[in-house]
Amino acid sequence: MHSRVAAVKAPRTHNRRRVTGSSGKRREGRESEPQRPNMSRRAFTSALLFLLVVMMCCGSGGAALAENAPGQEPSPSPSFVWRDTTADETVSLLYAPSLVGLNGGVFAVAEAQCRSNGFIFSCIASQFIKLGDKKPKDLETTQVKTEVLQKCSSDKEGECLFETAVPTDIQKQPRVHVGRPTTVVEGNDIYMLAGVYINEYVPSCKVDASDAARWGLLLVKGNVSGNEENDQRIYWNNTLSIPCNVIGENDDSLTGHIGGGGSGVTMKDGTLVFPLEAVKKDDTEKDGKNKNVSLIIYTSKDNNDWKLSKGMSADGCSDPSVVEWEEGKLMMMTACDDGRRRVYESGDKGDSWTEALGTLSRVWGNNQKRHEWGVGSGFSKATIENRDVMLVTLPVYAKKHENENEKGELHLWLTDNTHIVDIGPVSGEAEDVAASSLLYKSAGSGNNNNEELIALYEKKKGGGEKPSSLGMVSVLLTEQLKQVKEVLVTWKKVDERVSKLCPSTAATNPSTGNGCSAVKITDGLVGFFSGNFSGNTWRDEYLGVNATVSNKDGGVEKTENGVTFKGRGAWAEWPVGSQGENQLYHFANHNFTLVATVSIDGEPTKEGFIPLMGVRAGSDGGTKLMELSYGSGKKWQALCSDGTTAEHSSTWDPQRQYQVAIVLRNGKQGSVYVDGQRVCESMRSKLENTESKGISHFYIGGDGVNAENTAGDEGVSVTVRNVLLYNRPLKFTGGSADLEEDIASPSEAPVEQAASQQSRKKSEEQQVPAVSSSHAVGETTGDGGIVRGSGLLPSLLLLLGLWGFAAL
Repeated sequence: MHSRVAAVKAPRTHNRRRVTGSSGKRREGRESEPQRPNMSRRAFTSALLFLLVVMMCCGSGGAALAENAPGQEPSPSPSFVWRDTTADETVSLLYAPSLVGLNGGVFAVAEAQCRSNGFIFSCIASQFIKLGDKKPKDLETTQVKTEVLQKCSSDKEGECLFETAVPTDIQKQPRVHVGRPTTVVEGNDIYMLAGVYINEYVPSCKVDASDAARWGLLLVKGNVSGNEENDQRIYWNNTLSIPCNVIGENDDSLTGHIGGGGSGVTMKDGTLVFPLEAVKKDDTEKDGKNKNVSLIIYTSKDNNDWKLSKGMSADGCSDPSVVEWEEGKLMMMTACDDGRRRVYESGDKGDSWTEALGTLSRVWGNNQKRHEWGVGSGFSKATIENRDVMLVTLPVYAKKHENENEKGELHLWLTDNTHIVDIGPVSGEAEDVAASSLLYKSAGSGNNNNEELIALYEKKKGGGEKPSSLGMVSVLLTEQLKQVKEVLVTWKKVDERVSKLCPSTAATNPSTGNGCSAVKITDGLVGFFSGNFSGNTWRDEYLGVNATVSNKDGGVEKTENGVTFKGRGAWAEWPVGSQGENQLYHFANHNFTLVATVSIDGEPTKEGFIPLMGVRAGSDGGTKLMELSYGSGKKWQALCSDGTTAEHSSTWDPQRQYQVAIVLRNGKQGSVYVDGQRVCESMRSKLENTESKGISHFYIGGDGVNAENTAGDEGVSVTVRNVLLYNRPLKFTGGSADLEEDIASPSEAPVEQAASQQSRKKSEEQQVPAVSSSHAVGETTGDGGIVRGSGLLPSLLLLLGLWGFAAL
């Protein structure tokens, strides 16, 4: 049995504020824990709940604290000791998983609920993970190495005696609760940030006399000891309190700071970054509940310069995970109470955060039905096959049978911050998974030359709506890592294919101003349809989201680099919001460009127009947002985003290839193009840019409406080739097309039509300069966005034979 004395140095503070709580829901994965009324929804984790139960039993813990006058300096801090649990102390729950890779070995770190003689308290559990078996392996609660942070029996520094048993009089034993461990590795050392809650005579940054609790943040330094696998373990040694003036930087607005759980990151400049969660005070006036926010706290290698980020997530976002995507650029994933997981970017260490609406933000959903609080994601940066990628583990919810509850099946996702692929399940089929952590070890790191990907996740034990307890499972993802590499090889090949579509003459003659060498035409290219079609599926060449093809009466045929659709009943649906819980193309609600090469064979004799390509919006896809159609008289017609229609004065020629595009900017401004010329451009008016009324799907070759009414369309078909979907708006430079007189929709009054025409004319005259190459939409703590644009793409016109265009 081991013990190590650690001086917990409480910093001086002059500012103490009472923390207010609010009623809320418990966090998922904590069903078996005691509940505390009037508690902030997510800031206090299960660990704090256990502590509060203990303190309610202890009674007098905070009385002396309340007697301190405001501004009074706290008394000197006593010493504390990390000690192993005794034979009478057992581990009943494991949660808040974290993975640590050190010296070639991998260790699991987790918060544990310990019990002794009916008393519940918190511990920190760790275990060396043997990676030989590819099957999921439970962390046995009887085998994990568990330590408790506890006050010494002597207050004199250097005279701390190890206590071999839990005192029978619990009221006389001050305890320190260490919750939500968040780990970072630097060199040969492990750093663990955790929320600390203390129940007697221990100065801290925050006081709530009604709960008899004091809380702050601790940084614990640990190291690995032991040579053989069975002997290796983590020992926690130096323990330091984060200075109160750091936590108080946002003191007027935040309280209840606690680690995000999982892993932090060591930046390339040596900065240690920990994800952090806090409660926004005085927010109850909005809806009666305090809101959690996510942010970071960071320090230099020597731990002497702590800083709390000035910026934070939107209200209601918790359980942050952080990676350094590029040098100096952090990305933070959070779980938000609007049902989506938001991802933020920061290039200034959190002083400001920008929501990445153009790439990863709101792609993954939360299961609100299950009250998914406390389900943090595994989030890891890696370089695989010479390509920088991010790996994500999150549960996907589904019912295997009608009479059973939804279970969370853990999936691994791969992204390069443009493309996203669901690699597949990680957990066992019968398991119900909550939070997870992920670790990638490159070949040659430490003493182990093997390239490895490891996941650690919470598994609910017991059935029903309230599982009996939480366990922890580790698994070596060897097969999944092979699939990741196969996907990366495919992405590279598709990039090369698309790039070669650019005419070689332009590539060698950049003086034309449209040379392919000027930019990467694959920049921002998310989806690509060509000739990979079979059955009723048109497959995305980037392995993202496939389109479902309606092949009525055999009206769909595969052709070179595309698909031919015959009749109104033949069409393809490419899902966005209709994809369900996880929406890989969620960016399309804000910015997108959909480009295709089309040719029409035959001419309709029936009056009216046949949809060629368009966008539907609304939860049921019931509203057309934009559309390009062709009809009798060889006319083009565009449905504009304001609900009006516009007819191109030029006609189309049978069997000639045209390049058509539909563009959405900032979620509001829509445009339709034919051969680089703008047929219409207007502000979106039919739908607000909200989650409930977002884009449902794209449709290609038709829209399925009036599929039975094909009289007059016999012998007419459209061939669609090389469909490209970009996550940014592109502006074509062919100018405005000559139009026939605008035709108002039947439901619109003439005055609205005239206003729309004036607005369109004005917008066509405006020139928007190009800005920096970023696909994010700015956001502080609300939902408002500011476009930060993307670079020029003149060569895409050459790729498709267009006149040329620029990205806004």
